[in-house]
Amino acid sequence: MIKLTLKDQPTVPLEAEMLAPDYCAGLGLDAIRALPVFHGKRQLRVDDFFTVEGEPSDELEIHGDLARVKYIGRAMTRGRVKVFGNVGMHLGAYMKGGSIEVTGNASDWIGGEMTGGLIHVHGNAGGQVGAAYRGSLSGMNNGTILIDGTAGLEVGMRMKRGLIAIKGLVRDFCGLQMKGGTIVLHSGAEIRTGAWMIRGTIISLKPLKLLPTFPFACTYNPTFLRLYAKHLATLGFAIPINEQDGAYQRYSGDTSVPGKGEILVWQPRK
Repeated sequence: MIKLTLKDQPTVPLEAEMLAPDYCAGLGLDAIRALPVFHGKRQLRVDDFFTVEGEPSDELEIHGDLARVKYIGRAMTRGRVKVFGNVGMHLGAYMKGGSIEVTGNASDWIGGEMTGGLIHVHGNAGGQVGAAYRGSLSGMNNGTILIDGTAGLEVGMRMKRGLIAIKGLVRDFCGLQMKGGTIVLHSGAEIRTGAWMIRGTIISLKPLKLLPTFPFACTYNPTFLRLYAKHLATLGFAIPINEQDGAYQRYSGDTSVPGKGEILVWQPRK
């Protein structure tokens, strides 16, 4: 395992996309220390900001408050990264495989346009989780993102496939222009959920203030949710599926597009 510890907080955001198993696994410690990072416009070395210890491995442990460190795990295809602390923007952007775990909070664009792998943030997240970058037609196209805390704006914007599960409250425009995949909201979301949604599923365990372009369809317990529930339970994210406990109200839309997506809102049995 390779252990990196932040020496001092960067004065401006530090771009450290080389902190990924794909770059570090086959290198000795001296070579890892010499990898390039960008501090503003200046190209520096990893060891200008981090102490590097351990043995060559595809497992990285990074310690410290990395709130100003961006692009950790960018485009990684394998291995494991664990951050003990907070982390900056673009965590796991374009990720293809492996896993990333963050014990603290994360900033915006977690898993932007990722196509595989697992990201688990134990704290809060910023906006645009699993979203498409500006001008891009699609967001995350596979993989799993788990957030134990809250999340910001535009979660899952234009996502096509994959799973996002969030335990805390989510802000506006969750599922904006969603094209597929699944978003699970344990504590609901604010307003404009599913706006311009084309396909996909949003599941909320709390009531939502829905747009008028999502007409009510029916109340039922979808069979496919049993598979999701089994999978999510292994990840620590339980969802109710038993008929004796309640049922899901299904709303279809967004009819203004027109779209064929669905929002399922859990209704406990009284």
